[in-house]
Amino acid sequence: MTDVLIVGAGPTGLVLACDLARRGAAVRIVDRSPAPPRTSRAKGPNPRSLEVLDDLGVAEEVLAAGSAPLPMLKYRDRLPVAESDPWADSAPSPDAPYDRGWLIAQWRLEEILRDRLAGYGVGVELGREVTGLAEEPGGRHVDVTFAEGRPERARYVVGCDGAHSSVRKLLGIGFEGTTAEDQVMVCGDVDLAEGALDRTRWHQWFDEDGAVMLCPIPGTATGWWFQAGPERDGRGRPLAPTADGFRRLLARHTALPGRALTRAELLSTYRVNVRMADRFRAGRVFLAGDAAHVHAIAGGLGMNTGIQDAFNLGWKLGLVLAGHAGAELLDTYEEERLPVAARTLDLTSERLRATLEAIRRPGGGLDAAITSDTTGLGVGYRWSSLARGHAETRRAGGGLPDTLHAGDRVALDAESAGPHAGDRAPDAPCVDAVTGDRTRLHRVFAGPRTTVLGFGPGSAAVLRAVAAAYGDAGVRTCRVYAAHEDRAKPDPGVTVVDDAGHAATAYGTGGSDGTSTGTGTGTGAGTVVVVRPDHHLGLCAPADDARSVHAYLRRLHGADRSAPRSAVRSVERFSGTVDAARKG
Repeated sequence: MTDVLIVGAGPTGLVLACDLARRGAAVRIVDRSPAPPRTSRAKGPNPRSLEVLDDLGVAEEVLAAGSAPLPMLKYRDRLPVAESDPWADSAPSPDAPYDRGWLIAQWRLEEILRDRLAGYGVGVELGREVTGLAEEPGGRHVDVTFAEGRPERARYVVGCDGAHSSVRKLLGIGFEGTTAEDQVMVCGDVDLAEGALDRTRWHQWFDEDGAVMLCPIPGTATGWWFQAGPERDGRGRPLAPTADGFRRLLARHTALPGRALTRAELLSTYRVNVRMADRFRAGRVFLAGDAAHVHAIAGGLGMNTGIQDAFNLGWKLGLVLAGHAGAELLDTYEEERLPVAARTLDLTSERLRATLEAIRRPGGGLDAAITSDTTGLGVGYRWSSLARGHAETRRAGGGLPDTLHAGDRVALDAESAGPHAGDRAPDAPCVDAVTGDRTRLHRVFAGPRTTVLGFGPGSAAVLRAVAAAYGDAGVRTCRVYAAHEDRAKPDPGVTVVDDAGHAATAYGTGGSDGTSTGTGTGTGAGTVVVVRPDHHLGLCAPADDARSVHAYLRRLHGADRSAPRSAVRSVERFSGTVDAARKG
């Protein structure tokens, strides 16, 4: 039986398939298209999605196949009037090595992900349309009916099949929202005569009677992304895009003749839709990406939000399928991602309003859509039941008050500095203590495991107990040494040296002796941080609160059945010893 059947082979489905396949899950991915889906709309991953792709091992290939985002040259009445570079003042930082998104054709990104998936022995099954879903009465699997062929069974099904999702419709899940019929854009991939335009710029013509935008497609000599306001008929209704129509728009708004456009394909009409599914889960079936939410194109968050949906869901399905976590862990997918989607709808609608206002003035352009919020780096889950302060692991609840709206909960992530449970785990350059090679924390986190970081001398005992109890259950340990700390004793797992203090700064453990001073979780014993497989902080605790660390890991990974029970209990004994010493 298939563990997970993924419906839809766009970036969302492919990222999920890659993540599950590397975990050893029996995964299949189907798409109703007879050939690999091909679209020109998404222009590439944002910084957070680059981190996801890095974890999957394809970031270097994506960077090589694409290009950095380009300065924007704005025109009015065919004449250049302004140039801006939204990324001119940004630079990589120790905790965030990707400071900007990356331009790459969506079809090229999908090729890279399909190749990665093929490395796990999984191929996309094309021409397979799902026409029926029925969960077995005992709740152990889903019966899937296809337009052709016999019915099949899967333990779980994930609909990644776009805004017109068949999976969502078969489940009867509502998709409420609005469609702005008057906000229309035509899109396509085109070729321009060689030398027609400077390929180091993203050209944007905004006139009172329309607009044309041309951005060079990386990896091509003459290919461009074409976006424009549509031609309209005598009644003002938008006309369907055609190659000749693109030539007329080019001649009308730019200084180029229509014949400069030599090819046009992947033509489509885009309307602003702002919609979200009522729920992201129905029993053993989930929705992700555009099947769950669609929003304004401003800010480029469509594909990126789907990629991050997949990264959130993949590790949870993996742990449940492996028998480490209970099925209730899957409830946290909707708990975490639905509020993010709601906030994204609000954010992109606001960015669209800002952009439409900006382009009314000469010199305004698409840079108005770009803010720090569109990087994805600030998205976290502090309200989640999986985001635990060390005192919260012993009681139910622990989230934010129910009176907060979903969007407000997400917005709170940016209100205070420093890492908290639920936040994205910061990166930091460091040194491998064994080899002496340069590395970084996100490289330590990479792969389908939970990571337990230990800062300060007092964390050593916790890390040893965690390694003994959970080392074979998908948990790695990493001792982070300050530059001056004695490293004479061997440590389990990975050991790194925070030679420049970047890890201590990022995680708020900046004491001169390697102990915590920054987030209210540390004591002289040090700090332990549990990093989820999707690079979000699950727990931040003082090293002398080993019981909380154990309780959190037990929720995600259960007790390691291959380790002696005494090893599991050693975590609790260590915590009890500290408690006794305090009372003494």
